[in-house]
Amino acid sequence: MKRTVMKSATGALIAIATPVVFAQSSVTLYGIVDEAVRYQTNAGPGGGDQVSVTSGPETHSRWGLKGSEDLGDGWSAIFHLENGFEAFDGQLHVPDTLFSRQAYVGLSSGTWGALTFGRQYAPAYDTLGDIFDPLTVGNYWQNSWPYNGIGSYLEINNSVKYKGIFQNLSVDALYGFGNQPGAFGLGSIYAVELTYTLGPAMLNAGFQQVSVPTSASGSAVGTSVGSSVNGAKTNFLHLSGAYQITRAVRLLAGWLHAQDKTGLTDLYMQQAGAPALKGASPNRIDDTLYAGANWQAMPALRFTFAYYYGHARNAEMLDGSLGRGVNQSATVLAEYSFSRQTELYAAADWARGTGAFSSDYPGGLNSAGSPTNTTGRTNQLGVAIGLRRMF
Repeated sequence: MKRTVMKSATGALIAIATPVVFAQSSVTLYGIVDEAVRYQTNAGPGGGDQVSVTSGPETHSRWGLKGSEDLGDGWSAIFHLENGFEAFDGQLHVPDTLFSRQAYVGLSSGTWGALTFGRQYAPAYDTLGDIFDPLTVGNYWQNSWPYNGIGSYLEINNSVKYKGIFQNLSVDALYGFGNQPGAFGLGSIYAVELTYTLGPAMLNAGFQQVSVPTSASGSAVGTSVGSSVNGAKTNFLHLSGAYQITRAVRLLAGWLHAQDKTGLTDLYMQQAGAPALKGASPNRIDDTLYAGANWQAMPALRFTFAYYYGHARNAEMLDGSLGRGVNQSATVLAEYSFSRQTELYAAADWARGTGAFSSDYPGGLNSAGSPTNTTGRTNQLGVAIGLRRMF
């Protein structure tokens, strides 16, 4: 009886395992550990300078797992898990969220594209971060402020996403479910990116709309910070281009347009230590122009140049009124590769704000040395040097 049971069990295990043996599958562990020492002027109230250990200007530290299984006829089952963390203190990049960057599963075809489900990058993050932004949607306020209004909506929960390439046209579309009972669209996100490639030139157009509930918990928005108006919209539109002049030089430029009716962009734009605002704009509009270049000066040496110019309308001023503002920033980044996996880099950046953007810089101090609700110095200079190890 025992031998019969063992034979039956063995046969069942072989039957179960047989498809796995013949299917081609793979799992890849990868990651980046990135850490820098940064000096910045006017980093705190009263214009205090700061030296800190932080992430680099382009990449946060992360690790992830991704894999695929060949299902036949050109189809594969795929998954992707990616965790963000801070190398300087070991903390999760997003508190209480293990796979804060990506966590999805789906099906992929070489002919029809990929359909995936889970927590995923917004299509704008895919295109601007991977292709069109010179600094790949940077980490420091001084090189990422154009995205602060939608920064909370670049990694989207409860989403279904499609990506496909049809000759010269690439399509990247996403819908994030709101999960709000009785209100299908509340807390939802929809977005699409179209990219056309013609020889050395690439052109891109994208749009994203977010419906932000008063309490956004459990929705695609993925945050407990809600809009003052239930279901208020944040719209983001951009046009981008890239041109490969030579094998060593690539030019990039674009226009970003954002309209926010949630009242949150005024808050998201502020740096740590900025003076408190009295309210929020019910209809803030931001237009940003950017230009940049990548230059592979030597096989191991690469330079990146980036300039951003932003104009805000209907933005909240420090006295509670609504007005206009201008913010500018520029960054130069040099990267030296010791190998394909290890880089030493140095970066210098400058930023300056006027008008409504003045309230986004750290505030002043009173005679007793305490922070006051006033605008401080509205220009900053930063220098960083760091090491990036990829695996």
